[in-house]
Amino acid sequence: MRPTGSAEELERRRRRAMALLEQGHSQAEVARMVGSSTSSVCRWRKMVRRRGGLAARPHPGRPRLLTAAQHRQFARELAKGATAHGWPNDLWTAARAAVVIRRRFGVSYHVEHVRHILKDRLGWSSQRPERRARERDEAGIERFKREEFPRIKRGRRGGASTSYCSTNPAFS
Repeated sequence: MRPTGSAEELERRRRRAMALLEQGHSQAEVARMVGSSTSSVCRWRKMVRRRGGLAARPHPGRPRLLTAAQHRQFARELAKGATAHGWPNDLWTAARAAVVIRRRFGVSYHVEHVRHILKDRLGWSSQRPERRARERDEAGIERFKREEFPRIKRGRRGGASTSYCSTNPAFS
């Protein structure tokens, strides 16, 4: 797995490790100092001997279509709310966010990728809106909880159970 950091930062780390080796430090000490494994230090030493360099290699994979500045701008667009972008309510979905990216930046992303951007890059989480009846009577609910429910919960005190059903024919 590729360690975190840009290609240039990783190259600096490799070059620092080789300088420490030249100063006489052991591979284990160097690995501890630069935050890598001893096998990596050994591999870097072989790279220098065989190929003569520790040059940075670019990140593997497809480059991002939106820059970091565009991600920040996208977050500001989302903060305006969905109604500001023409939807009837303020509920953001990945599909709606994909439309905003396409309109604003001219980049088409799959809805699932937009979901990853929202979650991983912007720190948003999937949530469902609360569904409450418009006719809901909050005062009546509180009164029920305070007065009726405790009375119902207490129920009958002592006495026989309210129903009894035996599977034994001798007791029927």
